[in-house]
Amino acid sequence: MPFRKKNKQVDAPTPEEVAKLGSKHEIKAAKDHKSSVYDHFHAQENAKAIAKAKKRKRIYGGILAALVFTLLVMYIISMLLTQWGDLVISIGDLRDGKTIMLSESASFDDAAVKLNGGAVKDVTNITKAWLPKNLDKEKDGQHNGDNYLAYTFYLKNTGTQDLKYNTTMTVTGVSKSADEAVRIQIYKNGKDNTYAKGSFRSRKTAETDATKWVNNDDILKSKDSELKAGAVDKFTVVMWIEGNDPECVDAIRGGTIRSQMVFDVASDETKSN
Repeated sequence: MPFRKKNKQVDAPTPEEVAKLGSKHEIKAAKDHKSSVYDHFHAQENAKAIAKAKKRKRIYGGILAALVFTLLVMYIISMLLTQWGDLVISIGDLRDGKTIMLSESASFDDAAVKLNGGAVKDVTNITKAWLPKNLDKEKDGQHNGDNYLAYTFYLKNTGTQDLKYNTTMTVTGVSKSADEAVRIQIYKNGKDNTYAKGSFRSRKTAETDATKWVNNDDILKSKDSELKAGAVDKFTVVMWIEGNDPECVDAIRGGTIRSQMVFDVASDETKSN
């Protein structure tokens, strides 16, 4: 009976050796374009490249979204500080075909439905006695001074019918309680009145130097001002931080206040017989 030759015992390769053999095999196969290993190897490389591209796309998309968000915030801030400003004057409701318009000049060459009173930055407190006299006659449009806002404009009945209009002035934004010490002086056809928020200790009590606001947000509400066809009313709005106000303290430094003045044509009230 013939003897079979025993198979030579071969030690199992180590993981490192297998890895080396695999690498050599792939490198060798990579030279043969017909090899299935070649296809598999390059398919893996393509998959890796696609995955990296997708990852880069996600990163770039995130960066772009962050930039767009930042620009949007900057745009909103810019709108608040420039286009909207500290004082905005606008036309509200028009009724029964009656029209009113605004302008920075008495000639109404630049008639508009909205005006921007601009903004005053880095102001410090002053007192009313320091303001120039006859600010309503100084200049049309914006004529701010040191530490105060001043804006003169005109309201005209541009229709063919006499009408009545309502006036509302509202605080649209405030920070650091700047509204506690602000004073708003409004001239109408040469006659003026000064407004201030109610006393901090008692909101129902007016400050000694001003007419109290209607409430915490509405500075004034005036109804049924008569304006004949073609007639014009002249307004000047002056704003400052009153140094004599008890609430004019260091805590309001850097504070802001923004307001809007709206004119609405009043509706005709018909009485039934």
